[in-house]
Amino acid sequence: MKPFKPVPKSFQVLIMAQQSIPPPSSNPVFVIGSQFISPNPLELIIVRSSSGDHLITDVNDKIMFKVKRRNKSYHDQRLLLDADDIPIVTIREKILTAHSGWKAFKGDSKADSKMIFSTKTSKMIQSKMNLHVLLANKTSRSNDSCDFKIIGSWSKRSCSVYMGESSTIIAQMHKMKASENVKDRFMVEVHPYVDYAFVVTLMVIVDALKSTNANNDDSDEDIGDAGESTGDHVGDQSSGRVDETVEVVGESIGVLGEVLGTMFS
Repeated sequence: MKPFKPVPKSFQVLIMAQQSIPPPSSNPVFVIGSQFISPNPLELIIVRSSSGDHLITDVNDKIMFKVKRRNKSYHDQRLLLDADDIPIVTIREKILTAHSGWKAFKGDSKADSKMIFSTKTSKMIQSKMNLHVLLANKTSRSNDSCDFKIIGSWSKRSCSVYMGESSTIIAQMHKMKASENVKDRFMVEVHPYVDYAFVVTLMVIVDALKSTNANNDDSDEDIGDAGESTGDHVGDQSSGRVDETVEVVGESIGVLGEVLGTMFS
């Protein structure tokens, strides 16, 4: 019988490394693209400039994304770019709606056929807000359901992203301590097998909503679970139907404004 030979250290390191990698998820979450999926937890730092632009890096200061702010007539817009300035997502504010909301489109498009998802917020009791994310390619959905939701507190500068109406968290954000040169820095923790470009897009929308609310209201508003009051629920559904009508008119006005601006510029 041959004597037992110990496993070489190089193989031991390889085995340990393989064991430390989480197994593939049976249900990866990707909305923007599967290329933005990581098998490991990912920490990203979002830095906002005074102009409204954002720089997104990893903890080693590697640039992951950039966000450029664009003001187009009646629409407030943001463009998510990769490190090489290639457009990934355009997010565009809905106008003339009772509920603050944004739409996200592939690349630098604004065509409805290229829409990826939309968001809707509803004011509830105790000055709280509820941000719902609705995927564009999902055809069947009840009036009060959503595909993702964001719950948190802007007074504490923190929030979490949940899968639909479940308690499953896929990402979390919290404010970092300000440095001498940077006041607005946020840490985003993305869970394994979750589309981190999608999460970054959501955080940029949340930041834009906060900026809008700050301009319209001096008080901080929380993003979180709404008070479960029947009146609020009924009011939310009714105003949701009004939103659909008003938004069509608003979009038409926005397009007309952009056309006139082009003609006379």
